Amino acid sequence: MRFMLEMTINHSGRECYSQRDRSMASPKIPDMFLKALKRKQSTVTSAVSIDTKMASTEKRPKKEEEPENVKPEKNESESLREAESAVPVVTEETTTDLYSLVRDAEWRNVLEAEFKKPYIANIEKELEKERKVGKTVYPPRDEIFAALNITPLSRVRVVLIGQDPYHNVDQAHGLCFSVKRGVKPPPSLKNIYKELATDMEGFKAPDHGFLESWAHQGILMLNAALTVRAHEANSHSKFGWYTLTDKIISIVSKETEGVVFLLWGGFAHKKESLVDRKKHTIVKTAHPSPLSARHFMGCKCFSQVNDHLKNYGKEPINWGDL
Repeated sequence: MRFMLEMTINHSGRECYSQRDRSMASPKIPDMFLKALKRKQSTVTSAVSIDTKMASTEKRPKKEEEPENVKPEKNESESLREAESAVPVVTEETTTDLYSLVRDAEWRNVLEAEFKKPYIANIEKELEKERKVGKTVYPPRDEIFAALNITPLSRVRVVLIGQDPYHNVDQAHGLCFSVKRGVKPPPSLKNIYKELATDMEGFKAPDHGFLESWAHQGILMLNAALTVRAHEANSHSKFGWYTLTDKIISIVSKETEGVVFLLWGGFAHKKESLVDRKKHTIVKTAHPSPLSARHFMGCKCFSQVNDHLKNYGKEPINWGDL
């Protein structure tokens, strides 16, 4: 309306009209609309930028979000190597190779052929079964042949035969009638000490039942069965151990001279047939168990052993050296 009015009143303003007309043909956008447009563009640009950053972030691991002091996850091979270094690998050989547990060179030599026989493999198989089902076996594996490893064949002067290892915790350590230090002496051993006190002048019972010094003096302290399941007496008696220990007794009889075999109780008495009495001496008594102690007391077997050793020209046993 303003434009039409100016044309009517001021004809001379034609040029002004033309200029206004041109300016009106390209109208000026108000500032308020420009600011609104800029804000919209800025919002779109920011949104695109955020989307781009989020996509980039999703492709990269967020190290800044990892907890402190947490080591990077190991790959499978690294974890396996670490586990192997922390826990000893149990192989078939380390659990069943009995011959490897015989460390004395003399006994290894005379028993090598024996350990290749099938019954040894059966003993190993039975012990492996016990291990796999979680049964506790005494004595500890490395002490099964302690009697052989402590007393070489050439040093054997006396053979003391037991039937079965002690089957309670921390008792058996591979020597018959002996228990580890710190373990209360069992009833049979207490009776042994009582007889020693009356038989050997000056003997004083120790406060322990560890008889290893006897083995070092040449007493082969051999159980007929060399292992036992915890708390189950004679549980390994049918494994095949008797065949091996009979062989050991026979080797002593054959390969040595002037040895005294000390046999306590009916079970040990049966081993008499394995001994050549032309070369050796046998001392037989009742067993020191409380069940037969009244027959054992007063037998004076310890002094008898020493008398026979002297007759063979050998040093007597110092029974009190404990």
